Amino acid sequence: MASVKRRIWGWFFFDWASQPYNTLLLTFIFGPYFAEVARAHYATLGMAPDAAAAEAQALWGYGQTISGVIIALLAPILGAVADGSGRRMIWIWVFSACYVIGAFGLWYLMPEAPMLMLAIACFGIGLIGMEFATIFTNALMPSLGTHEEMGAISGSGFAFGYAGGVLALVIMLLFFAESGSTGKTLIGLDPGFGWLDGATREGTRAVGPFTAIWYVIFMVPFFLWVKEPRQTGSRRPLKQSLADLGALLKSLPTRKSLFAYLMSSMFYRDSLNALYGFGGVYASGVLGWSVTQIGIFGIIGAIAGALATWIGGKVDTLRGPKPVIVTSVWVLIVVCAVIVGMSREQIFGMELSPGSSIPDVIMYACGILIGAAGGTVQAASRTMMVFHTTPERATEAFGLFALSGKATAFIAPLAIAIASDLSGSQRIGVAPLIGLFLFALILLIWVKPNGEQAPS
Repeated sequence: MASVKRRIWGWFFFDWASQPYNTLLLTFIFGPYFAEVARAHYATLGMAPDAAAAEAQALWGYGQTISGVIIALLAPILGAVADGSGRRMIWIWVFSACYVIGAFGLWYLMPEAPMLMLAIACFGIGLIGMEFATIFTNALMPSLGTHEEMGAISGSGFAFGYAGGVLALVIMLLFFAESGSTGKTLIGLDPGFGWLDGATREGTRAVGPFTAIWYVIFMVPFFLWVKEPRQTGSRRPLKQSLADLGALLKSLPTRKSLFAYLMSSMFYRDSLNALYGFGGVYASGVLGWSVTQIGIFGIIGAIAGALATWIGGKVDTLRGPKPVIVTSVWVLIVVCAVIVGMSREQIFGMELSPGSSIPDVIMYACGILIGAAGGTVQAASRTMMVFHTTPERATEAFGLFALSGKATAFIAPLAIAIASDLSGSQRIGVAPLIGLFLFALILLIWVKPNGEQAPS
């Protein structure tokens, strides 16, 4: 029994180790820093402030689009190969290396004469590493407990990951990231205890190496405690694995619940990832928040996410994952509507007094809702995928799940990028997410609450 619990805790540590890529890099520290640097760069080229902000957001979106296409093309193939060979841990090692190398390379985005394309490339390598490593760790989930325990295990894992993200973000804000133009951290210290140069933003740039080192340290329990489950039956040759994948893809139209779920998750997970990826960029460009303010926003959202995801796991166990997913998506729709309708000067057309703090308060509330709904929908989505597969085909299934999350991964960032370009407004650029979330809700109508595991 002790070894089973230790194995589950080892599996939890992947969420703890990998969460800072989302929390620190994608959303709250590096993403806004990239937007700030890119915005200043485009301004030096003669662009007006609003156009420079929109162009920075568009570049960030196009970079994520390329990474999403690569993930979509390779995810199901790698999953099929891993299931056929019975080896998953080796792939986690390989993509962990990509995670670490990509994250570390973000150190080289200087505030002056920035190498924007190098930053986009490094971020993409790390993101690909994180996404693929997640596929193979998720594929281990069915072997951790019974069908009834999946909701609690998934929710607790995400909650533990959020807690790790909060701690990492607090450390960055207190001891590394420069606050505004002071060159000091949130509590007035020199970045990195005086070892880093605030004038060249070394404290903020250290988020890349910090994220890489964090991952290396906290993956140790995972690799020590989580062992490859024994494969039952003979290993499938590569040709057979790919043939089985092709058969699975062809069978999807006849498996209505799975097909509808994968299609729905394409849109709501893509939109959620875009909301994560552009939330900090939006706050920086539209509300004028500093990296520190965005970091505080992240801490509040992550704490809400940790608590809500843990509670959501309990609800998932009692009621199943589908109600959790539906409720979370509705919350995210409301958040998107508020973001589109709000600027520093007005809310849904109602003018605000100069210097009003109302937009800041509302944005912090949106952060709480994004963290809560985003965490619960991801944890419940993982449970729902388990309900549609078997332990023997889990990696293939989660590869397909990754495909469903990335096959259209270019749509939300691309829609935001195009809307931002055409409108010249970051605020209007977020509007396409509302339509994508609504379409996902419609598709969920055909998803069985218990998937393919039991009659519903």
